[in-house]
Amino acid sequence: MSTDQFSVDGDVAIITGSSSGIGKSIAERFADDGVDVVVCSREQANVDPVAAAINESDSPGRALAVECDVTDREAVEALVEATVEEFGGLDVLVNNAGASFMADFDDISPNGWKTIVDININGTYHCTHAAAEHLKDGGGSVVNLASVAGQRGSPLMSPYGAAKAAVINLTTTLSYEWAHDDVRVNCIAPGFVATPGVESQMGVSADNIERDDVARRIGTVEEIADVTQFLASPASSYLVGETITAQGVPQIDEEHEV
Repeated sequence: MSTDQFSVDGDVAIITGSSSGIGKSIAERFADDGVDVVVCSREQANVDPVAAAINESDSPGRALAVECDVTDREAVEALVEATVEEFGGLDVLVNNAGASFMADFDDISPNGWKTIVDININGTYHCTHAAAEHLKDGGGSVVNLASVAGQRGSPLMSPYGAAKAAVINLTTTLSYEWAHDDVRVNCIAPGFVATPGVESQMGVSADNIERDDVARRIGTVEEIADVTQFLASPASSYLVGETITAQGVPQIDEEHEV
């Protein structure tokens, strides 16, 4: 039985927020499958090592590192232009760049609120809007990264949850509009994932996670990369406008939690 339908070999992809964690894992997964990837973050020095590691590996896909603040429209347009100039087109956009902090709603300043909303939803808008022409040239795929916090809310994360809820709604809305341009727009809502940020804040390392264990509350970045590759591949050709929740064991409520 052929598994070619799961391959994204030959595509060109932009992965925002790819200096570490989920974005970096997606870039590596894509490159391993033959995708030419553009990795970006706000600091060039943070993505240069990611691109260098891919280019020095045996991965068939090549990598280009670009400094880009997704809240800066001119920088985003330059990112798209650099991608097309380097690789000749754009097939997949992964809107992974995001940010959050924990605080009571009453203590969130207008600037704090604006910063989180700007990165998570406005950044997704800028990247998708700027890439539209190239994604529609031959048909492409957009994979947005949201969060379970955007599906049901999460205490102390009101700006992040609100912005991610907007990303989920944008995914569905845009999927209607772009379907006739042969562009599929889908979304992933991760739960608790072992990223460098989680490890530094909570001391949970991916090294301590058994991927084969079903009954667990935390996933690995590679598992989110798996879902991303699926959504970018022909195997998900009938998935349009969907948000896939990747959170492990379903959450009910604290009183009845398994």
